[in-house]
Amino acid sequence: MTRAVVFAYHNVGARCLRVLLAHGVDVALVVTHQDSPTENIWFERAADVAKEYGIPVAMPEDPNTPEFIARLQALAPDFLFSFYYRLMLKPALLALPIRGGYNMHGSLLPKYRGRVPVNWAVLHGERETGATLHRMVEKPDAGEIVAQQAVPILPDDTAGDVFHKVTLAAEMALDRVLPDLLAGSAPHVMPDLATGSYFGGRKPEDGQIDWSQPAAAVHNLIRAVAPPYPGAFFELGDHRIVVTRSLSQPVSRGLAGQPVLYADESHLFARCGDGGVVKILALELDGKAIPPISLPARLGQNPIPLV
Repeated sequence: MTRAVVFAYHNVGARCLRVLLAHGVDVALVVTHQDSPTENIWFERAADVAKEYGIPVAMPEDPNTPEFIARLQALAPDFLFSFYYRLMLKPALLALPIRGGYNMHGSLLPKYRGRVPVNWAVLHGERETGATLHRMVEKPDAGEIVAQQAVPILPDDTAGDVFHKVTLAAEMALDRVLPDLLAGSAPHVMPDLATGSYFGGRKPEDGQIDWSQPAAAVHNLIRAVAPPYPGAFFELGDHRIVVTRSLSQPVSRGLAGQPVLYADESHLFARCGDGGVVKILALELDGKAIPPISLPARLGQNPIPLV
């Protein structure tokens, strides 16, 4: 029986762990993270899946210490798998498994290497992304590609919508290639990193809306950080407004001139720097969700200047 140590977190970690078990892989240990008290835990926990199946769980602050590496070495794994684990596995750790270490990444590599690939893909208005299983090497997301599965990004999908698709894509890609990987016959294709891109992490403050940007860019930001992520926001006087859902508009409409928020009989719109318009479907005023159409009355202005 093939033995593996699995580094896993989030929905992708939980689902891919289930795939390994479905294929009869002996998972000797699941390495995961302590949940952060400041994070919205909206996803399935890999630790819970491990406990369901009676698999030991470890939550080291740093898996690359000599002591933890010695613990893994004693397990003599054939494979290491990393499924949305958030820490880099260094060369000494990657050298342990007899048959290599493999990572599931949430993009179509070599595009969107690095952190939060789904959010970056939505922010940049991509119409497609997916999941990639690749061999782990010292350089992040740079090893040979073993399997990929693409999914569409629709114009009004949020990052949360796309992440659910990517989770399924990861499950499909792993389930399809795993028999060949275990048999030693899976293809390994080196990516051309020059055709791809690398991105770092994002912070909540990166969600601040610049209404002077084109409407497409504003809409992409709103959906890239929409709940369960922190949300796109702006400030008017003493008020903080978080826009949690929007729709793109096919044509420009509304008031000419500087960017404004304005309401018609039933909807709230934002006219952006290029004259394009975004329909605001949901927002929060000072931490409380309110109907968007009520915002002008709350603030005593219609239209509401944005710059």
